[in-house]
Amino acid sequence: MPMKRISYKNIASPKGFQATGIHCGLKHKKKDLALLISEVPASVAGVFTTNAIKAAPLLVTKDVVYQTGKMQAIIINAGNANACTGKQGMTDAYAMQKLTAEKFGIANNLVGVASTGVIGEIMKMEPVTNGIQQLEPIDELEGAISFSQAIMTTDTVTKNTSYQTIIDGKEVIIAGTAKGSGMIEPNMATMLGFITTDANIESSHLQTALTSITDITFNAITVDGDTSTNDMVIVMANGLAENKTLTPDHPDWEDFIQTLHAVAQDLAKMIAKDGEGATKLIEVEVKGAISNAEARKIAKTVVGSPLVKTAVFGNDANWGRIIAAVGYSGATLDPYAITIHIGVTKVVENGEPVPFSEKDLIVYLKQPEVKIFVDIHQGNGQGTAWGCDLTYDYVQINATYRS
Repeated sequence: MPMKRISYKNIASPKGFQATGIHCGLKHKKKDLALLISEVPASVAGVFTTNAIKAAPLLVTKDVVYQTGKMQAIIINAGNANACTGKQGMTDAYAMQKLTAEKFGIANNLVGVASTGVIGEIMKMEPVTNGIQQLEPIDELEGAISFSQAIMTTDTVTKNTSYQTIIDGKEVIIAGTAKGSGMIEPNMATMLGFITTDANIESSHLQTALTSITDITFNAITVDGDTSTNDMVIVMANGLAENKTLTPDHPDWEDFIQTLHAVAQDLAKMIAKDGEGATKLIEVEVKGAISNAEARKIAKTVVGSPLVKTAVFGNDANWGRIIAAVGYSGATLDPYAITIHIGVTKVVENGEPVPFSEKDLIVYLKQPEVKIFVDIHQGNGQGTAWGCDLTYDYVQINATYRS
């Protein structure tokens, strides 16, 4: 059976998972403390920011992923990143881990910690401590919705997706929730992603699976080119679907990979679309590069160009900005072999302008999703990246973020 998207499922839908989110007081009114927990210790995999400066909770969670290899719960707060907070930051991150473990009767080293919000402010631990005692996770939609709301910062919408597939005749569900709408340049960035599955798979193979899809999903989006201190994607697999243990040699391995890829790509595109102040999702598809990696480099350079982003915002069919970004991407290319389409409209062929209807293209650029296609005719490499337009609201949001 091929994978199938299931809109009525959520991050708590895979067997044995529960979630919740509450307001504890780090934010003025909105939910700001979330918990995801598995009935049993789960295999875990993670990818983390490449920023040399890493927040305290991220360091705690990396230890759980890479040293313990299992995770049963993760506690997340919004409103304070607990980054650049020195020894006190580590003390507070470990306190969040310990309090959660004690509340739910599990080992400290089975609890991950994630934080998002303002950098450089010491965590207010009293509301967090009290909030953890109030957490009552459930395996129903209400809990999943509360969870996705409680991890938001400048997001305008929650980001959720889920798919099911069949492995060894067993229904396996993979579901995900994410937050992020600014500083997205994975590598990763101010992005948190949480994926759950009831598939039976060891942590090492789960890490292989996550790593294999990261470059073409979470690392293929950009909002503003910044790289944050806190960002991570965590996948938990608790095995309660009771399929035979998945490995790369398993006959259903590719079905699992494709389903995990679908979840990751959905979340990545949702993040790009919800960029701070954004009005449009931009997709750049590149083919003809000397490798897939080169194609992705070109695609991400184009979608990350401030001039391309502002042109899309202004409904300006300024293809010169696109070809300029292709040129400075650092990829191998021949300037006289480049073809560019905006939507279905060809604007460049063999590096030279092609007559087109400006009026028709403006109509296309007013759509909520804009696709740009680039063929550089150098090889068989293909790649896609996603981003958003750059608007007046982006400047306003980030000019007043702390105030």
